[in-house]
This record gives sequence, C-alpha cells and structure tokens, in this order.
Amino acid sequence: MRIIEAAALTETVKELFIKANRELPQDVRACIRAWRDRETWPAARETLDRIIENFELADKNQIPICQDTGMACVFLEIGNDIYINGDIDDAVNEGIRRACREGYLRASVVSDPVRRGNTGDNTPAVLYVDMVKGEGLKVTVAPKGFGSENMSRIKMLSPSDGIEGLKSFVLSAVKEAGPNPCPPMVVGVGVGGTFDRAALLSKKALLRPLGEPNSDPFYGELEAELLEKINALGIGPQGFGGLTTALAVAIETMPTHIAALPCAVNINCHVSRHAQREL
Repeated sequence: MRIIEAAALTETVKELFIKANRELPQDVRACIRAWRDRETWPAARETLDRIIENFELADKNQIPICQDTGMACVFLEIGNDIYINGDIDDAVNEGIRRACREGYLRASVVSDPVRRGNTGDNTPAVLYVDMVKGEGLKVTVAPKGFGSENMSRIKMLSPSDGIEGLKSFVLSAVKEAGPNPCPPMVVGVGVGGTFDRAALLSKKALLRPLGEPNSDPFYGELEAELLEKINALGIGPQGFGGLTTALAVAIETMPTHIAALPCAVNINCHVSRHAQREL
C-alpha cells in the first residue's frame, strides 16, 4: 500500500492549473500552425497568426493565454493500491485556491447558480474520480472557459435516428455555436451511457491529443468525416470565414440501453487547455 500525502496533491493541482492557463499543449500549438499553413482566406490566416502570437507571448511572459481562466475541471485516476492521507476534495480545492492567488488568475466561479456571488478563488473545482488498478495517481487539470462551454449541447437521440441523426446533431450544434466559442474549436463528442455519462464522455474526449484518432476505425473515420463537414461550414477562425472552423473532432463512446442513443457535444475554443502529471 502506497501512501500519498494530501499536501502533494494540493501542490500538484496548483502547479498544473497555473501551467494549463499559461502554456498551450504542444499538440494544440502544432495543430493551429498546421491549419494556418493550409488556410487560403487572408482574414483567416491573419486571425490564426494573432492566435499564435498570443499563445507564444503567454508562454514567454508566463501570463494567462485568455482572460477567462476557466472553471477548474480536475480528473483523478486513483490506483486501488494507494492511500491518500487527507481529504481529497479539500486538497484539490486548496490547490485551485492557491493557483488563483499565486498565478493571478481571474476568479470566475459563483457560489450559487441563481443567486450568484463570486467565491473569489475559483473554487470549488469540478472533480471526477476514477479508480484504476495499481499504485499510481494521475492528475489532469482542464480549465474550461464558458464562452465555449455555453455552446455545448446534449440530446437523447432515438436509436432509429442512427448514425445520420448523430451526425446531424453534431453539425447543428457547431453551426448554432457559430463564432461564439472562439473558433477554431475542438469538438468533443460523447455517445452512449446515460444522459450524464454522455456529457462526461464528451468532456473527456477533449483531453485526447489532437490528431490521435479513436482506436475503433469506425469512430476514427466518423471523426474525420465530421471534421471535414464542420470545416465546410465556413465559420472560420473567430467567425471571419475560412477553412478552419475546427482543429479536431474527438469521439468517446460506451455501451448504452437498447432504447437509447445519448449524444453530447462539448465544444472547446482554440485554447484547448489541459495539463497532466502522475504522482
């Protein structure tokens, strides 16, 4: 039995939340640059140039990439042969609290969805925990800005809607979003499970490295088809038109009920932020 102190989890969450807000993952940077080289529309190329300049300056000066430093989504994969000495929720939230203070991150979380009232420190985090085999603890932090989160959609499709109904729903969600989620966007799609599980699958899909297809060729081909159709919409970077409405489409699935075909679309802006570490 391996013991991990809660203080180590707190420090890891703090460092990852600051890092994710300042440094865009290398796969996202490379994807943006690749799409910039493909662009033929001058306004789209200019916009992508400014996006590249922005994330390069953020990295160089160690300042947030975006003024919306996001609501903290934290994913823990906890090995069943470890013991965390302390309260996990408290440890994670203290990490976010310190990150907000030490990283000078905007406080964007309200204590009540209707009555509002800023918590002042970006807590509480949205915490997801998966138990896995072994003695490891994997921590993934994904700050989620709400310009894109507000454009996400879920629908309980009928099994009779089939693959065409699924594709139509994803495309309509992106079309309806238009320029609001600060494209070029990353589109996470969750299919299967229950109402809530499909939404979680769509969010987890956003963590996959860009350009890495689903391991099932059927869904890998569907990702490529949807990406092509989304970019044919012509929304383009920041809504100025062009070839680059989305950088990638990622689909995650799981079994579901015979009477169901749940489908969720979780949209991320081009600032597809996440950072990960194993303890």
